[in-house]
Amino acid sequence: MHQIAVVRGASGEVVQQLLADFVARWRGEIRIAGVLAEGHGLPDRACSAGYLQSVGRGERFPMFQDLGRGSAACHLEGDGVLAAAETVRADVAAGCDLVVLSKFGKLEAAGTGLRDAFAAAIEAGVPVLTSVSPALETEWRAFASPLYSLLTADAAALDGWWSSVRNGPRRASASAA
Repeated sequence: MHQIAVVRGASGEVVQQLLADFVARWRGEIRIAGVLAEGHGLPDRACSAGYLQSVGRGERFPMFQDLGRGSAACHLEGDGVLAAAETVRADVAAGCDLVVLSKFGKLEAAGTGLRDAFAAAIEAGVPVLTSVSPALETEWRAFASPLYSLLTADAAALDGWWSSVRNGPRRASASAA
């Protein structure tokens, strides 16, 4: 099993809930760093992007620029996502067992957003659990191949991957070093 797992096969909302539930199940047993996506809760907005919430610290970082009711445009807030990435990088440097990152999306494909958080986890040898925007699978493959496995969007698949990676030879040798 690969150190990076990509959850796919469900809507973004379902995947984010699966990631949040996974974090809640494992939080007491392992050190988890990362960010999860949450909605903005604003009515009549074309943009579904909301906030990134730090798994370890609880901080919220905006992912969208609110253009007001009735706006047909959606502008991502790059500064908020970059601040979230810096928080994750600091948490990886401080030590963690797993990094959960909400999604590899437009910003990451363009070389910004959470991309440095992904890179920090990969370079540190820390397993990563994430999702990938279906429209950006080509960019994801260019960034992460062959380091990842695809998981179906269900709790048993996520837990099975984590148990395999956690108890596998790669993590054991990394822990012993």
